[in-house]
Amino acid sequence: MTEPAPRRDDSLEDFDLPFFERVALQLQGTVIAFIVRITDVLLLLWRPRLLRPYVGLWWQRLVRTPYSARRTFEMARALKATGQVFRELVYGETPLLTALLFLKRAGVGPGSRVVDLGAGRGRVLIAAAWLKAEAHGVELIPDHVARVAPWLTPAGITLTVGDMTREPLTGFTHVFTNWVAFTPETKERLIANLRTCQPGTRIVTVTRPIQAEGFVGHTYRWMLFTWGGEKVWIQEYRPAGP
Repeated sequence: MTEPAPRRDDSLEDFDLPFFERVALQLQGTVIAFIVRITDVLLLLWRPRLLRPYVGLWWQRLVRTPYSARRTFEMARALKATGQVFRELVYGETPLLTALLFLKRAGVGPGSRVVDLGAGRGRVLIAAAWLKAEAHGVELIPDHVARVAPWLTPAGITLTVGDMTREPLTGFTHVFTNWVAFTPETKERLIANLRTCQPGTRIVTVTRPIQAEGFVGHTYRWMLFTWGGEKVWIQEYRPAGP
């Protein structure tokens, strides 16, 4: 009896669904996406300088998304360099209203410095700028950053190529990371990097909190994402004293 071929570490077979369930979820996603676009634009009418960057990010999504090219040399090189797998890069988007709500709840405002580890298309960064905070994002794929960063720069938002598990975090008051799709190995490396934050830094995660020594608070609210309702956790980094 022959053994089954080994599965690739970036296989998405675990997420395969029956046809009608998949169609229902796609329909739900389409409805949510429509509502999200309308509310995003209405919110940006209050900050007209952020409307052009937002439209530019939307346009780049329509033109090309790097996450559809799973087998490109650039994607393979980036994954090998960071030790991540492809499925860690694939998750939905954060609506602008949702980002505004959880950032404001985390205390973001003028004088805050927000970093998004795995910034994607930058909606959380735009939300931080909407709240008049300094916004910086880190993304893994150079092609994505090259396409998106020029739209964000005029609004004072920076997006750079980098590995979130090695990105310098000193000086930031707030850190956001999706957390939802990361493997245990990636989470361990990310926790080690988060320990370089200054005491009192607030950490915002999606789905689950960081359950490690020094990360306290563990308060959450249910919020809307493009894939449905999800918990958003807010914690503080408070390392134990000597």
